Amino acid sequence: MIKVGVLGATGAVGQRFIQLLARHPWFALTCVTASERSVGKRYADAVNWRLETQLPDEIGELDVLPTAPDEVDAEIVFSALPASIAREDEPRFAEAGFVVASNASSYRMESDVPLMIPEVNPDHLGLIKIQRDNRNWDGCIITNPNCTTIVMALTLKPLMRFDIERVYVATMQAVSGAGYEGVTSMAILDNVIPYIKDEEEKVEGEAQKILGEFDGSKVKNADFSISASCHRVPVLDGHTEAIWVMMRENPTPEEVRDAFRTFRCDEVKGLPTAPEKPIIVHDAEDRPQPRLDRDAGHGMSVSVGRIRDGIRYIAMGHNTIRGAAGASVLNAEFLVKKKMI
Repeated sequence: MIKVGVLGATGAVGQRFIQLLARHPWFALTCVTASERSVGKRYADAVNWRLETQLPDEIGELDVLPTAPDEVDAEIVFSALPASIAREDEPRFAEAGFVVASNASSYRMESDVPLMIPEVNPDHLGLIKIQRDNRNWDGCIITNPNCTTIVMALTLKPLMRFDIERVYVATMQAVSGAGYEGVTSMAILDNVIPYIKDEEEKVEGEAQKILGEFDGSKVKNADFSISASCHRVPVLDGHTEAIWVMMRENPTPEEVRDAFRTFRCDEVKGLPTAPEKPIIVHDAEDRPQPRLDRDAGHGMSVSVGRIRDGIRYIAMGHNTIRGAAGASVLNAEFLVKKKMI
């Protein structure tokens, strides 16, 4: 078993990490960190367990540690830190020899940091060697995308065979994406908020890096344009996206449906967190829906439906599992498989 820790373990994504790592077959959760107000407490006393499963007793008994490399006994740390804190703390861990599997946005767009979806851009893992050489680190930072980006990018990958020219996306994003205290109930109930700070820029920029080509030294961004409009809706978990894709080869809806259904990646075969089907296709006109479909593939599959001429379709994925903690865990598993840990 490989020892792992969670940085920022008391927040919404931190708690999702705990849930996914509690009985992981490869990883042994040995330590949790948080801000000063929680340091020294039992983990069970530092959080109100907010997920649908109970906090395992052995994890509840862990002492909350400061977020400092010399306090942590692990090989891999999963970062659920806020971006401003991650910017300072994650390099300290990488320099000290830890593998940092980060959900934070701080280093996603750095040229020598892989922004990974293993089923989509496994070759981008080559940036790790470049990163270590550039920064003189024994460890490394590997990032997963924004929770909105990952749903869209996973569905765009099998469509790249049709030569994508332009992409438009309108999102309907769950409140959990803003964190436990991110949107007040009085603001979101009976309401749609048509603006999420910095979200559209992340979706547009990150997707082009993820779907870009790694030439052995750097990633050249994908050569198609992406335009996003992002909105917060009163759904607990599950981001829904209406996506329009213009492609030079003009595939039919049936060809697109077949591309989704047959999409697989042998690189992730055997990884505990990888879903059997990364994309699940629904034929019913009223699917996918968050309440019905967000837990597909244990929350790691993206569901698509309403594939129409144009090409237009609806995509939906679990934002705190596939879009956050689960994505980081899958990245770490991929590093283990590639013998980089």
